[in-house]
Amino acid sequence: MQLKCAAVQFQHTPGDRAGNLQKLAFMARRAQAQGVKIIAFPEMCLTGYWHARNLDLKGWQALSEPVPDGPSTARLVSLADELDLAIGAGLVEQDAEGRLFNTYVVALPSGQVHRHRKIHAFESPHVSSGDSYTVFDTPWGPKVGVLICWDNNLVENVRATALLGADILMAPHQTGGTDSRSPHGMKPIDVELWRRRGEDPEALRREFQGEKGRGWLMRWLPARAHDNGLFILFANGVGEDDGEVRTGNAMILDPYGRVVAESTALEDDLVVADLDLRLLDKSTGRRWIRGRKPELYRVLTVPLGHELSPQDARFSDAPTSP
Repeated sequence: MQLKCAAVQFQHTPGDRAGNLQKLAFMARRAQAQGVKIIAFPEMCLTGYWHARNLDLKGWQALSEPVPDGPSTARLVSLADELDLAIGAGLVEQDAEGRLFNTYVVALPSGQVHRHRKIHAFESPHVSSGDSYTVFDTPWGPKVGVLICWDNNLVENVRATALLGADILMAPHQTGGTDSRSPHGMKPIDVELWRRRGEDPEALRREFQGEKGRGWLMRWLPARAHDNGLFILFANGVGEDDGEVRTGNAMILDPYGRVVAESTALEDDLVVADLDLRLLDKSTGRRWIRGRKPELYRVLTVPLGHELSPQDARFSDAPTSP
C-alpha cells in the first residue's frame, strides 16, 4: 500500500497570519492536485518565528489564539475538508489559563483536530513547554506523530513517539543557518547571500546544501527515521528570518533513513513522495524495537542532576557533561 505525502518549505511573513494562511492554502491545493493526503508545513509558519523571540508578553499574546477554537484552526479544518487532506501547520496557542505554547495543529478532513505543544520550547520565557506526546489515527491507516524542531533532536522523544505507534512523523522546523554554540554545529549564513540570490544563486545553494543546512541534517535526521522505523516529513522555513537564514531542505525520509524526496530550491517549495507502507513492518528500526529489553531502561528516567531548561540548554554555556 502507498500513501502520497508532502513536506513544505516556505518563507513566512512575521505577524501576518492571513497572508501566511493564503500561502499555505495555495500550496495545499498544489499538493491535492498531485494526490497528496498528508501535508506538513513548518513550525510557527502562520505567525512567524524568529522575530517573536524579541517580543514582550503582550507581543506574544497578540500572536496567539486558542486551539481548536481559534480562526487559524477553523481555516485549516475548512481547507482539510475541502481538499480531503490532513494539514499540519504551526502557530502560537494561548490556553484557557493564559499560557502560551509553540503549537502544531493537524486538521483532518473528518473535522478532527490534533495539536502538539513543543516539548522543548526555548523561544521565550513567556512560552511554556508541552508535557505530552502526540500520536493519532488517520483515515488512510497509518498513525501520525508530531514533534516540533528541537523535540526531534532528543532521541528519546522520537523513540517514545514510535513506541506510541507512529508510522509517520511530522517534523516541522525553523532551522539551518543558526549560530550553534557547538564548535562543529551549525553556523550562520550571511544574510547578504540571501538578498543577492538572484545575482549569485550558486553561492547560496552551496550554503543550503553544505554543513549549515543539509549537511547538518544528514548527521541525525536519517538516524531518527532508521532507528525508529518510521517515515519523516521534514518541513522547514526558507529564507531570511529576522537576521538568520533558514535553509529549506524540505525532505521525506523512509523507515530505512533514505531520502526519497527533497528540495534544493532557494525559495518556497513542495516535495511529494509515495510512502511504501510495506516497508514499515520489517524495517531495521522496528526489528530493533521488538528486540528491546525495557527492564534495563530505568536509568533513562532517572534525573542526573545536570538537566537544564529548554532555554538554558539552547542558549547557555553551562557544562554539558554530567
